[in-house]
Amino acid sequence: MIRLILMGLLTLAVWGQGAKPERFAAAIAAFEEQDKVAAPAKGGILFIGSSIFRQWTNVAEQMAPLPVFNRAFGGSQTNDILHYMDRVVLPYEPRMIVYYCGSNDVNAKIPAETIAGRYFQFVERVHAKLPGTKIFYVSINRAPQKKEYWDVVDAANAMVEKRSKTDARLGFIDVNPALFDKNGEPRVELYQKDMLHFLAPAYVEFTAIIRPVIEKAWKTR
Repeated sequence: MIRLILMGLLTLAVWGQGAKPERFAAAIAAFEEQDKVAAPAKGGILFIGSSIFRQWTNVAEQMAPLPVFNRAFGGSQTNDILHYMDRVVLPYEPRMIVYYCGSNDVNAKIPAETIAGRYFQFVERVHAKLPGTKIFYVSINRAPQKKEYWDVVDAANAMVEKRSKTDARLGFIDVNPALFDKNGEPRVELYQKDMLHFLAPAYVEFTAIIRPVIEKAWKTR
């Protein structure tokens, strides 16, 4: 019995780290079909990442008049973003990218070094084709749902923040301060029942933090 339990846990761990990007084929195809009808203008501001951004359905309105468009796909890990960036990142030739991904990696027990490393790969591939593009990394949130992995969250965020200070084309935006009260407790009223995804008021908080940063960068680009 114990052996079966251990084998099951091992299978889940391997699946989490090696999940096939093809599971998002339909979502990516939907973006491409959408672009055939009304493609975003090249040189805009791309929001890319996982469900935290995918569920930010009114981000374009909250960031207006900045030319923001959203191509996040829910459930994605950092390796999925890499897999599909030739289809939902580079073709748009964005002048600015706002990136949120890593939450699902953390839940899949992927090490902080791997999470940060995959983001750095993303950066290198973007800059190989679009050397002037500014990329902002939005911190992985310290959600109550992943409290036992906050050390991984903090480590990944710290690595990205450190790297961001070495390149003027990179930026690090920490949204975590808005997710905690003055006593250092999570503001659970901002979360859905799963204590991972957010309700609308959280995105108001995110807008207050993210918008001034990208607005300033956009004006000085």
